[in-house]
Amino acid sequence: MATSSTGRLSSDEARVTVAQRLLVRLGAALVYQPFDVETHERLRAWLADEAASVLASLEALRARPDDELRARVAELCGHDLRTDGAA
Repeated sequence: MATSSTGRLSSDEARVTVAQRLLVRLGAALVYQPFDVETHERLRAWLADEAASVLASLEALRARPDDELRARVAELCGHDLRTDGAA
């Protein structure tokens, strides 16, 4: 895992996070104005230019073992996640 102990995002984590935020904004824009040409063009451009690399990053993140994912979430959140079901 290519992250530092300071809680910075790895390149895969950052790529997926930025994409998620953009896609949520584009999705909301499409709901608000479903026929907006500029929004459609931005989505098409993203799909053509960036979607493949984001999907590759997402697969890399999903391939991490559960223990590694829990540790990473805890690092980013600043607290430990319990695995025994306790709150």
